[in-house]
Amino acid sequence: MSESFKDSRQSTVSSMQSKKNGRFFLGDYRLFSILLLTAYCLLITSAFADPPSPFAGEKLIDRQAPAFELKDIDGSTVSLSSYKGTVVLLNFWATWCPSCREEFPSLNKLSRQLKNKKFSVIAVSIDRSVSDVRDFMKKYPSGFTVVVDHSLSVSKTLYKVFVLPTSFLIDKKGVIVEKYYGEEDWAGPAMVRKIESLL
Repeated sequence: MSESFKDSRQSTVSSMQSKKNGRFFLGDYRLFSILLLTAYCLLITSAFADPPSPFAGEKLIDRQAPAFELKDIDGSTVSLSSYKGTVVLLNFWATWCPSCREEFPSLNKLSRQLKNKKFSVIAVSIDRSVSDVRDFMKKYPSGFTVVVDHSLSVSKTLYKVFVLPTSFLIDKKGVIVEKYYGEEDWAGPAMVRKIESLL
C-alpha cells in the first residue's frame, strides 16, 4: 500500500472522527457555502459567456449610446432611437436583485418629478422570464418604460453590464454622459440637478 493512499485513508478517518465531536458539521457547512458560491459564479459566467468587465463599460462614456430594440412586458417594441431629443436614464436591473428593487421607488419619484420635461426612464430587465417581470410590475407599478432583455444581447453585448443595477445617463443627442454602478437615490437633489442640467 502506497504512502499517499495511507495518508488519504488517515485523512478520511480523521474527518469521520471529527464528525463525532461536532467539528465536521462546521467544516461541512463551510464547504457547502464555498461550493454554492462557486456554482453561482459559474452560472453568472455561463449566462454572460465572456464575463464583462467595468473597463469595457467605461469606454462607452462620451460615445453615442448603442441603439437597440426590445419588447416591453406587453409585447410592444421599444426603440432607443425613438427617444432622440430626450434625456434618457437607461437602467439595467432584475427582479431577483435586492438593490434593484430598493431603488425602484426613487426611479418612480424621479420619473414623476420630471414628467413634463423631455426626460424618460427606460428600465431594462435581464430576467429570463417576461412573466416574472410582469408579476413584479403588478406589485410595484412604475411610471416609466420597462423592457426585457432575456437574451442579454443589449445588457452584455452592447452595454457591457457586469453588475446590477447599472445605469447610463444619455443626453438629448444620444451620447452617454455618465455611468452609475449600484443603487442610487435618483430623486435626490444632486441627481435631479445633474439631469436638469442636460435638459
